[in-house]
Amino acid sequence: MLRFGFLLLCAASAALASLDALHMLQLESYQLPGYFRWLGQNRARAFRWPALIGLGGALAGLCLLLLAPSFAALRLIAPLLSLGLSLLWLFLRKKRPAKKPFKLTQRAARLLLTAFLVNLFAAFLVSFPYGGLLSLLLPAFAAFSLPLAAFAVAPVERGVNLWYFRDAQRMLHDSPGLIKIGITGSYGKTSTKFILGTILSERYKTLVTPSSYNTPMGVTRVIREQLKPEHEVFVAEMGARHRGDIREMCELVPPDIGVLTSVGPQHLETFGSIETVAATKFELIEAIGDEGHAFFAADGGWSEVLYAQARVPKTLAGLKENASVRAKAASVSPEGSSFTLVSPAGEIECQTRLLGRHNVQNICLCAAVALHLGLSLDEVARGIAKLQPVEHRLQLLRGAGGVTVIDDAFNANPEGAKAALDVLMGFEGRRIVVTPGMVELGSEEEARNREFGRQMAGVADVALLIGKRRAQPILEGLLEKGFNEESAHCLDDLAGATAFLAREGRPGDVVLFENDLPDNY
Repeated sequence: MLRFGFLLLCAASAALASLDALHMLQLESYQLPGYFRWLGQNRARAFRWPALIGLGGALAGLCLLLLAPSFAALRLIAPLLSLGLSLLWLFLRKKRPAKKPFKLTQRAARLLLTAFLVNLFAAFLVSFPYGGLLSLLLPAFAAFSLPLAAFAVAPVERGVNLWYFRDAQRMLHDSPGLIKIGITGSYGKTSTKFILGTILSERYKTLVTPSSYNTPMGVTRVIREQLKPEHEVFVAEMGARHRGDIREMCELVPPDIGVLTSVGPQHLETFGSIETVAATKFELIEAIGDEGHAFFAADGGWSEVLYAQARVPKTLAGLKENASVRAKAASVSPEGSSFTLVSPAGEIECQTRLLGRHNVQNICLCAAVALHLGLSLDEVARGIAKLQPVEHRLQLLRGAGGVTVIDDAFNANPEGAKAALDVLMGFEGRRIVVTPGMVELGSEEEARNREFGRQMAGVADVALLIGKRRAQPILEGLLEKGFNEESAHCLDDLAGATAFLAREGRPGDVVLFENDLPDNY
């Protein structure tokens, strides 16, 4: 009995030691390739505390084995100490700020239980030699036992997900009059989704996926928990990190209408090339039937290339002259934007609080969809006037001490970063950029961050660069363009930037927070 209790405590300690790794796996959407990429880039963080827990327990066990070999009950002290160290680490970890805290979802709980069982089995296998000391070392290997548990439980998770997925499909199938709209793109998806939802709400009862819900399971949850019989339109954001991701989303939400906001160098770490990005985004258009309609951004780039390839009814919308629905005489200021919306239905003056020309482009796309669905120009203009900035996407805030804050923390792509700098350029006062740079750009990451630095040099008066690896190329880009080196500050973390602003900030300063890396970066 004592031996079984010893093994249970060892397994519990090892399972708790894997919680940080489980958090990272959760942030990687439970995808093991992404988890192992994080593990390779963060070895010290992944192994430091678990190794200390394992070694602490093993040393305690060794001391007890040498000092009191005949008292078996005392052997429980070692795994209890190990368990205490695991709990202490969890307490300290909880005090560390997280941008997206760990959530003990049902899936995470199942995985944690499986990790416990895997460690219990491993503890039993290595418990015979050396008085069970090897069992006490199991927490040190938590970063590896967790993916083993994830692999073991994968068939169960696939079954659970498939049941929920098919239930959501059934609900959509049982709503034959529901207009289903899919939105995808390398950037601008979330903003466009909320813009479209606001405009369509002038006439239709519209359900829009909240926040950045854009995965099959995220959208499945929205359908099962929020879709009601009274809804007339469902707008689903469709994200992708791998080829085939959009196709899977369209199996869940067969689109009547598809909206392509952009194609750019986003998630190149997993896509590999811009051509693969474009092909993946085009999966949305391929899923539209002959009676559906596709809407493309008039960007002079990949979106127009895909527009030319589309074999379904289609519309080009944006700022360019070749767009069927476009904005002319656009005026962009720190207070928002005004423009004339030009369409086959006529022209109308529009005003919005949203910042930046790229948002005018997104509005044109949404106006084209709304007009296609029968809204009048007046209804479209009223919807545009009601638009609110999306949280962390060029959101204008009034900070303390007369400082203006432009919160673009959610953005993480080259085109969006350039658009944010264009917005910053429109403000008077000392311009300060706070950024850790951009990630998930594969082999292009260093070059893109260096180009970001060059662009920043023509706009910013002060640059606060967070971190080391990505900050160096940005700094090099700044200095290449003659930026004052004394005005560029490399800081360890966001807390350091916040302290700098509190100390050095002045009334009238404008601070752009550009990108905020997730915890797994």
